[in-house]
Amino acid sequence: MQRNGGYHRKEMMVRQSVCALDCPDCCSLLINVDEAGRGSRLRGNPEHPITRGFLCGKVAKYLEREYSTERLLYPLRRTGAKGDGRFARISWDEALDEIAERLKRIAAEHGPEAILPYSYAGSMGKLIANGMDRRFFHRLGASRLDRTICSSAGGAGLLAALGVKYGTEPEQFRHSKLILGWGANILATNVHLWPFIVEARRNGARFYTIDPIKQKVGELADRHFFIYPGTDAALALGMMHVIIREKLYDAEYVARYTDGFEELVRKVEEFTPAQASTLTGVAAEDIVMLAREYATVRPAAIRLNYGMQRSERGGMGVRLISYLPVLTGSWREAGGGLQLSTSGAFVFNDANLQRPDLQQIALGREARLLNMAPLGQLLNETRDPAVHALFVYCSNPAAIAPDQNSVRRGLRRDELFTVVIEQMQTDTADFADIVLPSTTFLEHTDVYLAYGHYYLQMARPALPAPGECRSNVEIFRELAKRMGFAEPCFEESEDDMIRGMLDSRHPFFEGITLERLERERSIRLNISSEGEPFLPFANGNFGTASGKCEFRAETIQYEPPVESRHGDGRLRARFPLELVSAKNHNSMNSTFGNRDDVDEETAWLTLHPEDATARGIAEGDRVRIFNQRGSCFLTARVRESVPRGVVSTPSTRWPKKSPDRQNVNVLTSQRLTDMGGGPTFYNCLVEVERAGD
Repeated sequence: MQRNGGYHRKEMMVRQSVCALDCPDCCSLLINVDEAGRGSRLRGNPEHPITRGFLCGKVAKYLEREYSTERLLYPLRRTGAKGDGRFARISWDEALDEIAERLKRIAAEHGPEAILPYSYAGSMGKLIANGMDRRFFHRLGASRLDRTICSSAGGAGLLAALGVKYGTEPEQFRHSKLILGWGANILATNVHLWPFIVEARRNGARFYTIDPIKQKVGELADRHFFIYPGTDAALALGMMHVIIREKLYDAEYVARYTDGFEELVRKVEEFTPAQASTLTGVAAEDIVMLAREYATVRPAAIRLNYGMQRSERGGMGVRLISYLPVLTGSWREAGGGLQLSTSGAFVFNDANLQRPDLQQIALGREARLLNMAPLGQLLNETRDPAVHALFVYCSNPAAIAPDQNSVRRGLRRDELFTVVIEQMQTDTADFADIVLPSTTFLEHTDVYLAYGHYYLQMARPALPAPGECRSNVEIFRELAKRMGFAEPCFEESEDDMIRGMLDSRHPFFEGITLERLERERSIRLNISSEGEPFLPFANGNFGTASGKCEFRAETIQYEPPVESRHGDGRLRARFPLELVSAKNHNSMNSTFGNRDDVDEETAWLTLHPEDATARGIAEGDRVRIFNQRGSCFLTARVRESVPRGVVSTPSTRWPKKSPDRQNVNVLTSQRLTDMGGGPTFYNCLVEVERAGD
């Protein structure tokens, strides 16, 4: 202790960590910690080339979550009806013994594939979300989960176009002269790209946004282009029509590094600006202007984000947009190209980490693969065998999964044994038979990739875990013992696991070791020479068998989504409004849904003035939004930030915080995307009516 002006001041130390939340920025963090181990200030690391000393508003408040009185601290057993949220404290031994006993019984009676793990990116940590848990369920022989809930359609589209998930470095956007933010709510979901865009604009760059709704980033753009939900593929085809017709493409690049161009020329002939305008709502003259500027202002970069792929045609949309920088040769230039995801550069040894070979011990084969998006169908309709146990971690499906009435019906099944690992008592935890308290990312060791930059990072515990919280690694390690799994991999330490997954022969990982990560904490992958920009496709080198971008025009098609203004006419007659439930500014999916400010933000429905007037709805009215799947109540906002025929509400509200205990996912369907089997959150037809006081 030191004395300063007569007051005692605790000694402070600064520790480093990494934000584990599902965001492309993957920020490097600094935290002030006193001698008692309590954190007092969380901030961005000024030395990190992407974080650059600041945090988004949601993570800047993370210590409120860390020390919240709502934090789960002890194992719990359900004492009331499923969904009521009534529990009693039990010991870890009781909890783990009961889980192991129930899993053994279910596996014996129904087969191990009757057990389903359900997880996603509540943590982006490789150990917490992709490590000992995967080993455990592989050895058990449980059903495998196809983790599609967020980005699978976009990932499939990007792979179809480029063959690998690489993208333009965020640092290069400062060199761009034209930037298209396409389906990219940058200030809410990718804020650390924004300073590079600001720098580019100071140097004369133009910044346009393309989105069905005008977010805060659209208000700051040089121009915003409203587009009907799910029609991005049609806009890309219209732009390609102009670029090819007016010979604005890079003929030399196309000739050397692509295959099937002549067939593409014939395919896009029918997608004139007029036709694309009818489909998308973007004026024909604007489509021509966008295409010309994109092809002639150099360098031009596209920040494509995952919003636009949450539609039935989302995979095709990403695929076709990804062809634009190929046609213009934009990949040759620093500040050109496109970024959707950089995750393909992080080539870990996942076989060492996850041990899929353990399935052979349990089953003698691979376990069945079940798509997580239609969870309601999995819980209510799956057979041979039915799902008898659900093990949820790093996710909150009772809030985030589509068609919530179906999901809840499944979660209420008496014969379904549900375990939830959580930090807060979420809606999903309310349905659990056993709840286990987990550590936050500030309390355990992990390694983090990024899907918005190329820096690999590591974090050690910065704070002690409160109460009896345990990490996922520890929980699954202990469960493996109780299940009698004797394989040495279940005894490995976190450091052992890290060494195993870093044992990658890919040149991007050369020289990256645990010891180096321990020293440096953040390491740029070996993607280019020091000081040189990473231009992954400047000389072709696409991730295809031929090494070329293969257009495969015969597989290009566009049909309007079923739940859209040009889709099923009978549905449209009953439910004439298109709902977009975009990401919110104060939360990360449902992670911070317990906070009052998040609940307030997600309680609004925005309507265009003409749509509101036609329904007798005014600003501040309580409204009921409904379709054939369900309904919920929100508060009306009347704005021109949505076009006519579109309504919008931020997601994802905790249903238990809503007066009617519903959120917008009671309206969304279990229909899947054209590629990747993803959910179609943003193709959702609804009607809205004034609900009175």
